[in-house]
Amino acid sequence: MNRIRALQEAAQEVEAGLSSTDQLPEWISHHIGDDTVLDLAGGRWDLGGLAIEPFHLGGITVDLSPTRQLLAMLLVAVLLPLILIPIARVIRSRGVERAPRGFANSIEGLILYFRDEVVRTNIGHGADAYTPFILTLFFFVLGMNLIGLTPLGITPTANLSVTAALATISFIVTEISGFRALGPAGYAKTIFFLPAGVPTVMKPLMLAILTPVELLGKLTKPFALAVRLLANMTAGHTLILAIMGMIFVLQSYLMGVGSVAMASVLMILELFVAFLQAYIFAMLTSVFIGLIRHAH
Repeated sequence: MNRIRALQEAAQEVEAGLSSTDQLPEWISHHIGDDTVLDLAGGRWDLGGLAIEPFHLGGITVDLSPTRQLLAMLLVAVLLPLILIPIARVIRSRGVERAPRGFANSIEGLILYFRDEVVRTNIGHGADAYTPFILTLFFFVLGMNLIGLTPLGITPTANLSVTAALATISFIVTEISGFRALGPAGYAKTIFFLPAGVPTVMKPLMLAILTPVELLGKLTKPFALAVRLLANMTAGHTLILAIMGMIFVLQSYLMGVGSVAMASVLMILELFVAFLQAYIFAMLTSVFIGLIRHAH
């Protein structure tokens, strides 16, 4: 909380007079990072009144006070059912004989693509049971990516805590899926791995070498999921804010026109990246589940 308040105060000072490129990093970090102040409708709304007293869990301090990125996540979590449940009802009411029209047709096509080309292709037998989970990941990540392109300007997936939590959920589902598919003995072999044909005298040495490698391989998968999503969403927003910030630094009409033109092109690219990163996150989760379920 102290760090957030410090960033908030620094950002207020910068916005009061953004006159040099040295002030851009603080200004950008304020707009990308989390905060207890929500900039909306031309005003600044302080969320401090909704603060919850932190509590200690062992040696960890847990603070559940609402922030603007948490509000954005909750907004996405509310909007997705409001949008998708009516579409599901339309599709179900038409049955298998008639295809839905308009936006419902697009959503149905997207769902069928994920089921057939992403989930079934990568997971194999029993894949349909994972389709709701993979689709939930895709739509939730996509919603959080897209909300950052709205005037609200808050991107939860530019926060490592958010991407790490999503990656941890993916990791837990993957490992549980492997344990259920392989059984205790088969799952143990994904950690204590011995290649076929290793001489008996060499087995202890190979286990000592390969076991840390296999464990590290398990941990690098969620790490890659979290960092890839974080880096892509942060990089695009940082570049756009840096370009737009130069308008206030240089205070030039020519720079203003050029910055808006460049930022507009980058926003179109960011729209593509938002869909791409949501797809990659869901697709890689499917790949990891398929790999551990068919470890042989």
